[in-house]
Amino acid sequence: MSVAAPREAQQQALLTALDRSMAIIEFAPDGQVLRANRNYLDIFGYSEEQILQRSHGSFCVESHARSEDYRIFWDTLLSGRFSTGLYQRVAADGHCVWLEASYNPIHDSTGALLKIVKFASDVTARIEHERQQREYIQRLALSADKASNTLIMTDRHGAVVYANQALTQLFGFQPGELLGQPMEQVFNLPHAGSDVFERIHSCLLEGRSYHSEEMIIGKFNQPLWCSLSASPVLDEQNQLNHCIIALTDITTSRMREMLQHKVLEAMAREASLTDVMLLICREVERIAPEVIASILQVDEQDCLRPLASPSLPESYAQALDGLPIGPCVGSCGTAAFRNAPVLVRDIATDPLWSEYKALALPLGLRACWSTPIPGGDGKAIGTFAFYYRESRGPDDFHKRLVEMSTHLCSLALERESARLRIRQLAFYDSLTGLPNRSLLLAQAEQAIANAKRQGENLMVLFIDLDRFKQVNDSLGHPAGDELLGIIAQRLREQMRGGDIVGRLSGDEFVVLLNPCTTEQATNTIERLQELLSQPCRVAGVTLTPSASIGISQYPENGHDMETLLHRADLAMYQAKANGRSHFSFFSDEMNQLAQERLALETALREALQQRTLTLHYQPQINLESGRLHGIEALARWHHPTFGNVSPMRFIPLAEECGLIGQLGQWALEESCRQLAAWRRAGLDVPAISVNLSPTNFHNLELTRYINDTLSEHALAPRDLTLEITESVLLDTNPSTLRTLNEVHAQGIGLSMDDFGTGYSSLGYLRRLPLDELKLDKIFVHDMEHDETALALTHAVIRIGESLKMTVVAEGVETQAQRELLEQQGYKVAQGYLFSRPLAPEQMEDWLRRTVDQNT
Repeated sequence: MSVAAPREAQQQALLTALDRSMAIIEFAPDGQVLRANRNYLDIFGYSEEQILQRSHGSFCVESHARSEDYRIFWDTLLSGRFSTGLYQRVAADGHCVWLEASYNPIHDSTGALLKIVKFASDVTARIEHERQQREYIQRLALSADKASNTLIMTDRHGAVVYANQALTQLFGFQPGELLGQPMEQVFNLPHAGSDVFERIHSCLLEGRSYHSEEMIIGKFNQPLWCSLSASPVLDEQNQLNHCIIALTDITTSRMREMLQHKVLEAMAREASLTDVMLLICREVERIAPEVIASILQVDEQDCLRPLASPSLPESYAQALDGLPIGPCVGSCGTAAFRNAPVLVRDIATDPLWSEYKALALPLGLRACWSTPIPGGDGKAIGTFAFYYRESRGPDDFHKRLVEMSTHLCSLALERESARLRIRQLAFYDSLTGLPNRSLLLAQAEQAIANAKRQGENLMVLFIDLDRFKQVNDSLGHPAGDELLGIIAQRLREQMRGGDIVGRLSGDEFVVLLNPCTTEQATNTIERLQELLSQPCRVAGVTLTPSASIGISQYPENGHDMETLLHRADLAMYQAKANGRSHFSFFSDEMNQLAQERLALETALREALQQRTLTLHYQPQINLESGRLHGIEALARWHHPTFGNVSPMRFIPLAEECGLIGQLGQWALEESCRQLAAWRRAGLDVPAISVNLSPTNFHNLELTRYINDTLSEHALAPRDLTLEITESVLLDTNPSTLRTLNEVHAQGIGLSMDDFGTGYSSLGYLRRLPLDELKLDKIFVHDMEHDETALALTHAVIRIGESLKMTVVAEGVETQAQRELLEQQGYKVAQGYLFSRPLAPEQMEDWLRRTVDQNT
């Protein structure tokens, strides 16, 4: 066998393999088909006989076969050069076939062209798929270009095949710059790790999506935080065909999260407002080193107050401190005034900075952009400013940074405001704005410690308003609150620099004079009492307030505020005992008096519980007939230890400790019981009078209770008269007048006790359903030798007659007083001239004697 035989066998084997795997056709130099294998016949749909009748040009699109391009193509082959490429041809039935083919010229031994052999593969399906993909991408582009998010499509290998217009705005790239580029060569993800794109590709090959948040560096090296989402697009065999990547800019939210986390953490640690604002400025300058941050607060007087500017000298902040905001006060003062951002690109020439550029320019500051910090009501409570060292304005990144920072500044300022409000509620009286007990004691202890170091004296004044409860009960709590506010303001106006004033509770105020001598204290107290007693309008009524003041001295009366306060309180009670509108310095004897008062209060409570109080009775006489008009019940108290306690002592005590209502209820029950007992004994007592406090008339059940008491003792309403004081005239509580009308409507008499000593006026009297006025004994006592008193008693009887009321003269002690009263027209009187108040048994004897005398 020759050497050529194996070579020919190998060539034949190769031709056989090619014949099986590829479409092969041979053309003569003139283009006529010489031969075609089975694959070629199948692709184009010709039989062997049919194809031999075809020429090369008949397989081409008709327009192409007649074109200059086709002529050049065939001439190239005739010249002996081969050609490869993608070719569009037409099958027997007219459908388009795409071939990836190579044309190979074959020459004989002389070099003459024998034929042209074409080896081809049918890629029609691939070309159609690619066409569909292009159409898909085009349809995607129509919607994706309108999207705000960046959308990128890659092929299965990660090369970019499409990017929308948002790419330019976000990263600075033009979409065409990326086409064909691998993603890892386009985008830099500095925090993601070198294998991030491998991880993404692995997920996509498995048919899974990939999601993460990454920092991506754009074309111009600007860092952006993005939400990255990569989703696979699979073909019919579920193999990766394309990938769609969506990038969303989350830089603002990410910066907000990071900065907000640090700021809120600082707030949670109770960092001061200054520290929080410094943190915001430093973090902002770290994120954007090209800016200088500054935060100013706008105070209640609309003046600027520096909070933080760590990169500016202290002298600059001091120069801004206290500047009032206005229409031409630099960037910050103007922004606060307008409540709108103000951008000054050139401080040197802008008129807003004409008066302030000398502060900024030497520091190298050339531009300033200031944004107001909004409060809860939308008003500017501060400003956040960016200074630049060149003439410029903010970019989008700066705008997002400022938006986030002003939000945090607003939170910090609102938190500080809330903290101050909480402190105000915790340490200041909400009604008067004065320090409350807690703050007062703390401030006082500091003052005492300082006085001890300096060897100085202090004075503690315990101030209690006189008759405040009467005003509160009569005019109502809002009126009482208004009066307290007036008193607080008067006290505040008189305080010196080191003095302290506070409200303890109710109508109790405390003043600490720091420092102060006894002489200075006396002068100050006299001035205070004069000031406090000036008339004021409250709830439409002119009041003349007064106060009783107790004084203790440091160090003579104590070395701590609690002790000094207690002893000033004791001195205040002594001042009240001296006649109200007085002041008293503490003395050691007051401790004993205070202990006695506490013991007396305890004993009074026990006496009411055990019903050991008694009633004495004083007759009221008809001056014309000399017969009994009625009897007044008067409370008396004899205690085993204290002896006979005067009503002038225990009745005010009952008012102060809240027992007066219980005392009135007991007196009502006991007097009705006694009247019923006298009548069962055959004694003719026309009626009985009982004193009730205004507090009793606040009880909505009073009418029912009185009716039940009368029924229990078989008494009629006309048998009872209730005596009330003039303070009830000022009582604006609707329940008081309603209860008075209800009581009177039952037929129970109402009498105005101590008439002429309080708030009486004809206007007030006409409001009340009164049957009787009682002329106070002070007028009766002076009428014999005082023309004014005589004129007053005459006026009172005329008032009673005009209002069709009985007038009872109290405190008649002499026959001359009786005669004067009778001459003026008085019909009823009571007093020692007729009888002193008597115990029940003594009253019974008096009644029997009087009956015997009259008969």
